[in-house]
Amino acid sequence: MREIVLDTETTGLDPSAGHRIVEIGCVELVNHVPTGEIFHCYVNPERDIPVEAERVHGLTIEFLSTHPIFATVAADFLGFIGDATLVAHNASFDIGFINAELVRAGHPPVSTGRAVDTVAMARRKFPGAQASLDALCRRFGIDLTGRELHGALLDARLLAAVYLELKGGRQHGLDLAQEALARHLAETPTGPAIAAGRRMPRPHDAFDEEKVRHAALLAKFEKPIWLSE
Repeated sequence: MREIVLDTETTGLDPSAGHRIVEIGCVELVNHVPTGEIFHCYVNPERDIPVEAERVHGLTIEFLSTHPIFATVAADFLGFIGDATLVAHNASFDIGFINAELVRAGHPPVSTGRAVDTVAMARRKFPGAQASLDALCRRFGIDLTGRELHGALLDARLLAAVYLELKGGRQHGLDLAQEALARHLAETPTGPAIAAGRRMPRPHDAFDEEKVRHAALLAKFEKPIWLSE
């Protein structure tokens, strides 16, 4: 079973408003095992970068203007993903942008039916808890040291680790190669630094938000048996 965990960085939130992809990162899993194969590219969006977007990913138009437009990398991207299942965090966002770019470049869109949304998975598994990538990494003890900016390949690697945990936890041999991640970040001038090292123990204590909600629920009970003498 081949799956591609992917992430995109963009100039904004809505492709129908003219916003474009500026970075794509993909990580290959086969039978839920990271193979080490990746696809990564920066993309010239052929438009300006709003200040708000630049604050998120740190990519400037000066940097991106030296990279190819999406139409140039589309065939390589499609060749890498093949017919694999696509795993993304808030999949409708990433697939929506990818399909807008594909159609603009003269390619057919990918089917939304082949996408797995890890936000939906997290909300089913942890109802009421935060489902952001950062929150899930903290829940599963996945190292976020130095992640001050978003990066498509960095986030795809983090999401691959989260996805495997959501599927039931990594088995022996499923380590996501923190050294390879650190090497990528060291070679990427726009990326944050992340410390390589052993996986921290998984936290079991409830988050503060969960404790507050639990206390509010308990307050609704009249004469609970656990307070009776």
